[in-house]
Amino acid sequence: MTRTLTDLHRDWDAWHAEREDQLREPHGWLSLTALHWLTPEPRAIDGLPGRWSATPDGVVITAAAADGLAVRGVRGPRPVEGTVTLHPVNGLPGSLVEVGDRVVEIARRTDEHALRVRDPQAPTRVGFTGVPTFDVDERWVLDGVFEPYAEPAPVTVDAVVDGLRHHLTAVGVVRFDLDGEERSLVAMPGKQGGLSLHFRDATNGVTTYPGGRSVQVADPVDGRVVVDLNRLVNLPCAFTDFATCPLPPAGNVLPVAVQAGEKLPRRVS
Repeated sequence: MTRTLTDLHRDWDAWHAEREDQLREPHGWLSLTALHWLTPEPRAIDGLPGRWSATPDGVVITAAAADGLAVRGVRGPRPVEGTVTLHPVNGLPGSLVEVGDRVVEIARRTDEHALRVRDPQAPTRVGFTGVPTFDVDERWVLDGVFEPYAEPAPVTVDAVVDGLRHHLTAVGVVRFDLDGEERSLVAMPGKQGGLSLHFRDATNGVTTYPGGRSVQVADPVDGRVVVDLNRLVNLPCAFTDFATCPLPPAGNVLPVAVQAGEKLPRRVS
């Protein structure tokens, strides 16, 4: 069945509404209020009970039962009484520690450990009024070809945090025609299947976030993919100073202004 322009707008409206609902979640990216890098020396963290430190083995928390810390687990929250060591996995969502209505995410980024405080009352969440976007246009819905690598390839990229690097895995290249020329982008695995394309274009730093945007692509069918640039989204670092987002892989640059998808968000402080 051929999709019409009306179908494109209707489907995009539903997708965009879901995207903004995810951003509004009580402990989502808009709830971040702090980022603290840990050291081997146990220390108090401003606004949090207990003492916190990092070792090569993980993150160590020392607290009393009266401090009210509880580690989230598959069997429910587990109160911290004494010393607990957590083992976040590099590059993945971190372990979560409850502190009243707030949640502390303990994350590992390469050889560093950090705490991110998530507060439902964060100004960035409470004051959120939506993400500005370009108008939906069918010219940005592109037919492409996915060329997988023989083996997944490690890729190291810089981050929005100076001195931090991310170690990612590339799985192939997506090629498509844009403005009469073939373009190609290195693809990473999508977080929920499919492929992820993270790149810069000529709008970055003008109408969109300087660090680039990303779009999710469904699993290839007979090597074919559809790249809908109307669904380009900002990474978390566009909304908050407390994210550690990777930058696009070297070479993932489109030398055109992709006036599609999400624009630079309005920051609330």
